[in-house]
Amino acid sequence: QVQVVESGGGLVQAGGSLRLSCAASGTGFVIAGMGWYRQAPGKQRELVATITTGGSTNYADSLKGRFTISRDNAKNTVYLQMNNLKPEDTAVYYCNAEAIGSSWNIRVYWGVGTQVTVSA
Repeated sequence: QVQVVESGGGLVQAGGSLRLSCAASGTGFVIAGMGWYRQAPGKQRELVATITTGGSTNYADSLKGRFTISRDNAKNTVYLQMNNLKPEDTAVYYCNAEAIGSSWNIRVYWGVGTQVTVSA
């Protein structure tokens, strides 16, 4: 079993910044790709950014230039630096982690999410 725990959400004014963290932990697994997704009220969950163990990144086009994903492989931790936040960035931000088991099976684990609220 792998636990994924997000932190760093909160309330910020438009134009401000926040840094989210997400740590994956568990035994018997190797963590591969990690990523951030978000879900605003009344909307579907959408991709924010993903990152591989090698550092290759993928971003939602609309967020390029404002959001930066990074990771610390030794800590199985991924970060999301969010700058110049806008009210439309308000959402619950979810982290996921791809875990490779001893039988080379891959399973994706999700955190419970962290709320980010951007006031106008």
